[in-house]
Amino acid sequence: MRTSRAKERARAARVVGALLAAYPDARCALRFGNPLECLVATVLSAQCTDARVNLVTKDLFRTYRTAADYAGAPREEIEKAVRSTGFFRSKARSIQGLAAALVRDHGGKVPSTMEELIALPGVGRKTANVVLGESFGIVSGIVVDTHVHRLSRRLGLTTGDDPVKIERDLMAVVPEAQWIPFGMRMIAHGRRICDARRPRCAECPLLPDCPAGAELAGKKPLTARRARG
Repeated sequence: MRTSRAKERARAARVVGALLAAYPDARCALRFGNPLECLVATVLSAQCTDARVNLVTKDLFRTYRTAADYAGAPREEIEKAVRSTGFFRSKARSIQGLAAALVRDHGGKVPSTMEELIALPGVGRKTANVVLGESFGIVSGIVVDTHVHRLSRRLGLTTGDDPVKIERDLMAVVPEAQWIPFGMRMIAHGRRICDARRPRCAECPLLPDCPAGAELAGKKPLTARRARG
């Protein structure tokens, strides 16, 4: 078991190094100027591209500047403002719910602990990790979005399907100092190379340490069914 874990750590270290070389400046693509904007933008990014969220928040952040602004606005007004991000009703409900909680429990300020953040309506570990890492520089875990989920399984760094288990498995083999940039670099790699349906394995710098890539390189693109894993 120790030998197996040591090998996994060594392979993870090579993956971390390859990602650093390929994406040295990778960072969150969402645009925001403070923790509240980061929190709202991350909530809106669910099932939506960062580019679309950035278009929406350009006007949204001019209109709503404080948690009280969001909490006190008519729900329909916020729904209209975020409609193009998809699932706009649930997103508007989450934004108003978390804003009300911020006003009620935190003086309108975004808290800087995992426990306090995930207690807010509509906020899970992924969102909390983004806010803590990007707004406060606090290392609390590894962001697990759809790209990190897919790549982690393909790379054999986890066999889990639940984001919490995937995060736990990654934290066990990735050095803590790399947790924040590792997530951002995995996301960048998922967007540029390791596509869900058509991964460009022949161009992938992670290929030597990717069990799925070793099988797929030179073969036809993944089918939609296999791409999920």
